Amino acid sequence: MNLRGRNKVTPEFNMSSMTDIVFLLLIFFMLASTLVTTNAIDILLPTASGKTENKRSVAVSIKKDLTYYIDQKRVGESVLETELISALANQDQPTVVLRAEKSVPVEHVVKVMDIANRNKFKVILAVKPSN
Repeated sequence: MNLRGRNKVTPEFNMSSMTDIVFLLLIFFMLASTLVTTNAIDILLPTASGKTENKRSVAVSIKKDLTYYIDQKRVGESVLETELISALANQDQPTVVLRAEKSVPVEHVVKVMDIANRNKFKVILAVKPSN
């Protein structure tokens, strides 16, 4: 009399279904990562041949020695926001033209853009026209 069962259970584990799941997850995350957009600061870059449409704007200049100027008046970094607010107080579309030298660290440029963003000022980044 044969007492052994017909179905034998093998102690081996089949990994093919696990690899299928891993590949499906990999494809899902690759597709999902391409759909993610990063938050970026909107900057209007003027073209070389175009003209600005605003009649009046305030220029903020940052020199390489990290001194700030509003129009041609030297302003300290701590009072930059209050001076900008007072200079743009009576305008319907307040616009800041940001002029920074090449060697100025980015955090100083971003500081001026952050001040403009908080106060709902339009920012135009002045660039050298390419010829």
